[in-house]
Amino acid sequence: MSEREPARLLLARHGQTVWHHDNRYAGVTDIELTETGRREAQALAERAAREAPDHIICSPLIRAIETARPAAEACDLNLAADDRLKEVDFGEWEGKTLPEIRSSYPDEAERFINDPDERPFPGGEPLPDAAGRALDALGELDRDYPGEKVLVVAHNTLIRLVLCSLLGIPLNEYRQRFPRMVNVAITEVRLNERGGGLYTLNDSEHLRTSADAASTNKERS
Repeated sequence: MSEREPARLLLARHGQTVWHHDNRYAGVTDIELTETGRREAQALAERAAREAPDHIICSPLIRAIETARPAAEACDLNLAADDRLKEVDFGEWEGKTLPEIRSSYPDEAERFINDPDERPFPGGEPLPDAAGRALDALGELDRDYPGEKVLVVAHNTLIRLVLCSLLGIPLNEYRQRFPRMVNVAITEVRLNERGGGLYTLNDSEHLRTSADAASTNKERS
């Protein structure tokens, strides 16, 4: 009997949002993409057309939907949303910058920075809970679509927590081990009996191609 082939899960962070410039904590707040974010979504759509995923799934938050929809249209696929792929709920820190948080919550901020796993966001979601629900969603995709390619559009902190969980890295190291998930870059994982394997991280080739094309078009105009 042949070994079951895992699904190829292509994880992508949504495009740039209106809170990006100030680096505000954007969790479950529904905020939209900027014009840059919409261009990034189009670049992801062009990459998706080449990758030809069998399914496209996203978080139900508008920034993820706006990022994933062009890819679904480019691949002639239905777009499905899964509530388990929402960003972490940052509680009282939603919409705030880190300097604002340190000013208003100095003790809580220090404890979180030193041990985010044991000291969650005040009024927010514990990191293990967020990681657990996301892993449940990915596990279901792996079971439902063995050997198929699935594009998953989700969020910065959630993806980093997933990577830590799959690779056996303590959750409180998510910021040090994965300091940045590039907007709409592709990170491929495949689940296995020991957690998961990381095949690519922050593959942003389509962003470079898109930037080169934009530069060429500008020169010709």
